Amino acid sequence: MKKTLFKKYLRITTAVILVSFLIISMTILIFVTNYFKAEKRNLLQQSAGNVAALAANTATNPKKNIYIMNASIMGAFSNIFAQNIESDIFITDMNGKVIIFAPGDRGGTVDASKSVNAAIMKKALGGRYSAESTLGGMYPDNYYVVGVPISVVDKEGGETVIGAVFSANNAETFNAFRWSIVKMLVYALMAAFVIAFAVVWLFTYRLVQPLRHMASAAHSFGEGNFSVRVSVTNDDEIGQLAVAFNNMADSLASSEASSRSFIANVSHELKTPMTTIAGFIDGILDGTIPPEKEKYYLRIVSQEVKRLSRLVRTMLDLSRIDSGALKLRPARFDLTNTILVALLSFEQKIEEKQIEVKGLEGAKSLFVEGDPDMLHQVVYNLIDNAVKFTNEGGYLKITILQGAGRTTVAVENSGPGIAQDELPMVFERFYKTDKSRSRDKNGMGLGLYIVRTIIRLHGGEITAVSEQEKFTRFEFWIPDKAEKPTGDQRRMVDTTAGSEADATKEKQEKGRKQQHGE
Repeated sequence: MKKTLFKKYLRITTAVILVSFLIISMTILIFVTNYFKAEKRNLLQQSAGNVAALAANTATNPKKNIYIMNASIMGAFSNIFAQNIESDIFITDMNGKVIIFAPGDRGGTVDASKSVNAAIMKKALGGRYSAESTLGGMYPDNYYVVGVPISVVDKEGGETVIGAVFSANNAETFNAFRWSIVKMLVYALMAAFVIAFAVVWLFTYRLVQPLRHMASAAHSFGEGNFSVRVSVTNDDEIGQLAVAFNNMADSLASSEASSRSFIANVSHELKTPMTTIAGFIDGILDGTIPPEKEKYYLRIVSQEVKRLSRLVRTMLDLSRIDSGALKLRPARFDLTNTILVALLSFEQKIEEKQIEVKGLEGAKSLFVEGDPDMLHQVVYNLIDNAVKFTNEGGYLKITILQGAGRTTVAVENSGPGIAQDELPMVFERFYKTDKSRSRDKNGMGLGLYIVRTIIRLHGGEITAVSEQEKFTRFEFWIPDKAEKPTGDQRRMVDTTAGSEADATKEKQEKGRKQQHGE
């Protein structure tokens, strides 16, 4: 049989309620019965004491050491007391012989002709007797019996015991009272249990209902349907769990859509260059492409191979990020030189689109501490995006600033810009602002995600600002972890920085002249 959470919780709660009610009922029953016993015995003792005091007051002393009680007076008063407390009253002499008997327990059977045994008399004459007994065989069943001595004051001021008074009440009275209490508690327990069970059942049902919906939704997720959501009806822990579950569902749906888009993009990115490469190589091998055109088409093949290489490298970076294997290899290097080298890779595209490069006039070397390869990839991806989306005849501006314990790099370009509602999502994986792929035909929406991951590994952050049809600017910063050089070391850094920057500019100019055949 399937043990559901509803049944488990209901079973446990019901058991707790039952045990609690039983403990409370037993406690009340014990308290009430003990209180009843104590009250009954106190009443019997008080009655017996009053009768004993009256007997002592009516006793006469005609001869020395001989006392005589007024039987008529004592009989009358004993009957009154016995009727009031509904208990039998016995007045005995020193030997236990019953002198006066006043019946008060109408349902009881008593043999008043018998004498109280010596053991009971000894305790009663000694001060007090209290017990459940048959009073020496006078009763067929146990009675609550209290016995007190009758003491008179002699002429010398001393006390003399002349007999005893016993007050007895049937124990069955107490049993009937206790049974009435038990029945009352049972009825109350049943009524309270029914109400508590109904409340617990309703509460448990409402408690587990969202969990059942979540289980059903999770089952739908397993079948590939990510559109199911759980309704949030309150703000308690279950409600918070439902909110978290819906957020997880949104994330899964987004990841599923991104994964499908990623597979489609990767398939397209792999298919296009491989088809191009295969077609041109087959054309060269079978002679379709004439020898004088082979170099031209081989250059295209080389570009497609590089495109495949970039795709594979991006996939490897993504895999390293997901597995946590992307680790920094920090070193102190020239960030300005890294930017110039990355910019040089796009020289041909910059010339083709007649893009004006700003911000690097008179740039000097700027040394930072970080992973050179990773930060080169950051700069490369940002410049790649900027060049890709800059309009014909537009500008590309690169700014480098150092201060306040950090180094800041900004890459700005003119062009169509990014919509304000899309800016917060440009750093998400697989996200592409141009869904039609009309501009970004080679991207998979992973470049900026990898850029942000690398920057955060360095302890920095990256932001994006854009105004549509005007500009887009990506700005990142990394902390300065190394100590700043001082004195002669600073002069040495400045000299080296200047020479390395000059060498980079010379290399860039030489490449431009070769491109134009100068």
